[in-house]
Amino acid sequence: METQTFPGRYESLAEISNFVKKFAKSNSFDGLALYTIETAVDEACSNIIEHAYGEENNGDINISIDFIDNGLVIIIKDRGKPFDPKKIKKPNLSDHLEEREAHGLGLYMMKQWMDEVHFEFKKQENVLTMIKYKDS
Repeated sequence: METQTFPGRYESLAEISNFVKKFAKSNSFDGLALYTIETAVDEACSNIIEHAYGEENNGDINISIDFIDNGLVIIIKDRGKPFDPKKIKKPNLSDHLEEREAHGLGLYMMKQWMDEVHFEFKKQENVLTMIKYKDS
């Protein structure tokens, strides 16, 4: 398992993406699977900066990544405001784009892109675990 800690700043997103992409590529993820992994991690980290920390520079983002049987597990931790995904309404995708609420769409997309998405709050940390299987 590789672990790295990044400052909770938007400018860290490129470095986070490179960290995740390098590990995923080294384990034979490419093409659409690689893109969906990168995009889900980017969305998760952007949400941490905006919602858990309220703005930039209010905390760090810790990312652990590992290859498991036939997939990749990514664990993202922060010490921001506790997150309860049950409080986020599922977006109404039938609404016209201009009429859709912005909140909730990122979480919905993360769940579409990744095979498993789990949230928990333990030891004063938000812990997001995402898994992507190779054959999905």
